Amino acid sequence: MTSATRNNPARAVNGGVPEPAGGTSSRRRWLAMAVLLLPVLLVSIDNTVLSFALPQISTTLSPSGTQMLWIIDIYPLVLAALLVPMGSFADRFGRRRMLLIGGAGFTVVSVVAAFAPTAAALIAARAAMGIFGAMLMPSTLSLVRNIFTDRNERRIAIAIWAAGFAAGAALGPIVGGFLLEHFWWGSVFLLAVPVLVPLLVLGPIFLPESRNQTPGPIDFPSIAMVFVAMGSLVLGIKEIAADGVTVLSLAIVALGVAMGVAFVRRQLSLPTPMLDMSLFTRRAFSGAVLVNLLSVFALVGFLYFASQELQLVHGLSPMTAGLVLIPGLIGMVVAGLGSVPAVNRWRPVVVVCFGLALSAVGYALIAGATGSLAVLIGAFTVMAIGIGATETVSNDLIVSAVPAEKSGAASAISETAYEFGAVLGTAVLGSVLNAIYRSKVQSGSGVDASAVDTLGGAHETATGLPAEHASSLIASANDAFASGVGATAGIGALVMIAALGLAAGMLRSAK
Repeated sequence: MTSATRNNPARAVNGGVPEPAGGTSSRRRWLAMAVLLLPVLLVSIDNTVLSFALPQISTTLSPSGTQMLWIIDIYPLVLAALLVPMGSFADRFGRRRMLLIGGAGFTVVSVVAAFAPTAAALIAARAAMGIFGAMLMPSTLSLVRNIFTDRNERRIAIAIWAAGFAAGAALGPIVGGFLLEHFWWGSVFLLAVPVLVPLLVLGPIFLPESRNQTPGPIDFPSIAMVFVAMGSLVLGIKEIAADGVTVLSLAIVALGVAMGVAFVRRQLSLPTPMLDMSLFTRRAFSGAVLVNLLSVFALVGFLYFASQELQLVHGLSPMTAGLVLIPGLIGMVVAGLGSVPAVNRWRPVVVVCFGLALSAVGYALIAGATGSLAVLIGAFTVMAIGIGATETVSNDLIVSAVPAEKSGAASAISETAYEFGAVLGTAVLGSVLNAIYRSKVQSGSGVDASAVDTLGGAHETATGLPAEHASSLIASANDAFASGVGATAGIGALVMIAALGLAAGMLRSAK
């Protein structure tokens, strides 16, 4: 092995053959970072854009209620279930190779989804998108880990990586609203083509290949176990969020827990496990994973009620609702980039705890003044600044706590925490909000209570009522929703305070 390869493991490929000279120049590294932002932007846009297309999909494809749920849920279910196996495969077969396979597959199935003739075909395409999406995200973060070997440079790169998520979340409602106003529902899926085709062209040029030079054997039982474990846990939590605690939902969660325990036991018994469980004995690693999960829990839970309040209570269009959140998303980007010089001056635990404290303040502002548009925007901005700093530092701690050859698996754990946090945020905080809303809303005489089961349903029902009854129903629904938001925000603030305590204890020695 050459000295250049020894000094930069990211350049080592099969047989120890190094990348071409110049592959480690500063300019080339940042060009590679620009290429890696493409799939990050796409996946984050895709997370928010589908919800705006659902009304048109419902009208055009006439899915059943169950099919509509599966159109939404099948992608995150498959994605979450496959992140760890795909991260392990990326370490084994090559992170660039896995990224490009994922990009090509995601592009093709997105086109298929755009022209799906039936709801069943759309569900199948969304499942395939989950498979290829699971190839994309761990590969991007693990490539960042291997391309940027200097810690300070890597922190900047991870801040930019995290900023890509924030930018995509901001663009989702805006781009989606524009497309749906001018084109058919399938146009939201075609976004993959102009984003991922440049990745497929530029990736082989600017991204160096890297992989684990001494991988263990492929362990298919472990793959099956983690697939069932993660898929069952995500599905069970979603079932609880939708229908409350039932025997079926508890059985699904129990299956996920049991299979997760079996997976851990198997990894501990294997000489070369698919996932090195000893990573979790490192307090900095496990603490950063928890912080990552809880930060996303807070962000997604906030957006769950904020999107409804902006559009239904304040009457904003989806595109305008996206625009008013831009100050917060800009704050998230700036805070992520600003966290890099901050951790050079203060220890990571200080920056993370400060970010979590800001997130708690954001929730507390909402709890103290529900219904105010200015407070909502200000609270989101404060929270977003906190999460921008927290997510950047926690992701850096996760990938920096492991050897470069294990970066795919570590990145997959980070992404799994992100997906699981998103599911929990919607399920837990969304369930609390919905339960309080249903207990307080008054449908009035002559109106079926089930028709006002959600804030959107109440506003839709009001359009067919006489003016006096309509205004009374909307006032009751908005007040009930505000009560739910206040309680939910209080819980969110407490969760962030608990996260701060965990971070203070577990990240104390992190560097």
